[in-house]
Amino acid sequence: ALDMARNLLNQFVGISGVMRAEQGSLLACPGIGPVKYAQLRAALELARRQALQTVCAGDALSSPGDTRRFLQYHLGSHNREVFCCLFLDSQHRVLRCEDLFFGTLDGAAVYPREVAVRALQYGAAAVIFAHNHPSGVAEPSSADRRITERLCSSLALLDIRVLDHIIIGRGREFSFAEEGLL
Repeated sequence: ALDMARNLLNQFVGISGVMRAEQGSLLACPGIGPVKYAQLRAALELARRQALQTVCAGDALSSPGDTRRFLQYHLGSHNREVFCCLFLDSQHRVLRCEDLFFGTLDGAAVYPREVAVRALQYGAAAVIFAHNHPSGVAEPSSADRRITERLCSSLALLDIRVLDHIIIGRGREFSFAEEGLL
């Protein structure tokens, strides 16, 4: 079992590569059948749910590192772009984490109106945006910068603060707040 795990990690360049791998690619590996594939997928889902439970445990999001770690678990294994929002109360406790928009390998359409509707629905006082770059490069594109500006402007009209927009790459993250872009 350990040899098989080592081989998978080497072949797919780490655990997130294993989790991003298509079912057919994994099933082609020696020792991986439908049951083992299902176990791998279940393990990822358990890790994601544990991370979400920890983030939603009631404590305020006080550490950018913890937030980024959670977002790596939550978004890092997707093969296509996923845009999610952490909706926070006035004490920056997580009310809800929701994947709002799903795209392709290199983009997702994001609609400020839908974000605003959800923020109002949950009674959010603040939000953190996050999305992944399946390419692994965490640097923001010009489209990422434009949508962040549009979202900030739209939510400011509703007195909802945007605390950050984090881009998740492979083992790397980019924070708009830490880079002074918010």
